[in-house]
Amino acid sequence: MDNKTMPAPSSIRAGVLDIFYHEYGPANDSVVFLMHGFPYDAHAYAEVAPLLASAGCRVIVPYLRGYGETRFLDPATPRSGEQAALGADLLALMDALGVQNATLAGYDWGGRAACVVAALWPERCRALVSFNSYNIQNIATALKPDSPSNEHRLWYQYYFHSERGRAGLTADRRGLIELLWRLWSPTWNFDAATFLRSAPAFDNPDFVAVVIHSYRHRFGLVPGDPAYAEIEARLARSPIISVPTITFDGADDGVRSPSSAAAHAHRFSDRREHRVIPGVGHNMPQEVPAVFAQAILELSGRP
Repeated sequence: MDNKTMPAPSSIRAGVLDIFYHEYGPANDSVVFLMHGFPYDAHAYAEVAPLLASAGCRVIVPYLRGYGETRFLDPATPRSGEQAALGADLLALMDALGVQNATLAGYDWGGRAACVVAALWPERCRALVSFNSYNIQNIATALKPDSPSNEHRLWYQYYFHSERGRAGLTADRRGLIELLWRLWSPTWNFDAATFLRSAPAFDNPDFVAVVIHSYRHRFGLVPGDPAYAEIEARLARSPIISVPTITFDGADDGVRSPSSAAAHAHRFSDRREHRVIPGVGHNMPQEVPAVFAQAILELSGRP
């Protein structure tokens, strides 16, 4: 197996999903969950996971709801992409695998899931690595405009607010996603083979519905799944993250401009270090896997 080939996936029933995931390393209690974002998949960690496994970690890399072979168990379950659902999925996966606590690491949607669990269930999170810092949405302020230079980066979100956007994503999801990869990571010179490894994950039959709901819900444009209302209510209070944390920004991130360490400091009560990585866009684990892996190992106390 080369450093781009992932082990065959396993699956497990967890909450409302049958979650597919890749597993690396020894079956011990030094567990790390690596959570991918939109519009990426588990292959974002194809080089990070072996580095962690070689250091003695048990590594779990799941496909989020709407990605890969992960499936909803019930056709009637709302295809929600809200932050509470993502956090609940991660917690359900930990429960299904019998993992009491773990280091949680991720970016974009996956980083949000990790932040949700770290904030609301800190006893389940030993440490956190979060790209884009405190990644819990404040939906109550979502309609407050940002600066024009930041607003234009969010064109895809406004596109998904319309039925034209839903139709566009449905008609050519691979073309749209490859464009986002290039815009969001302008210094990442990925090749066609790299994109084609991830592309089948976006053929999931629930992908479009989950994506559209995610980008409408975060602006308060559609209701959430009532099953997650209590979690969303807790998240609306912007809960503090009280576990050891390393946060990152990419200096060349095409979605979010880098923030200072002070910008989110009040959201963390334990030790937290913030790092801005030059030459890195939005898909940090795949762009600089060794840097991302090293941060996880630092927090776990491994060399």
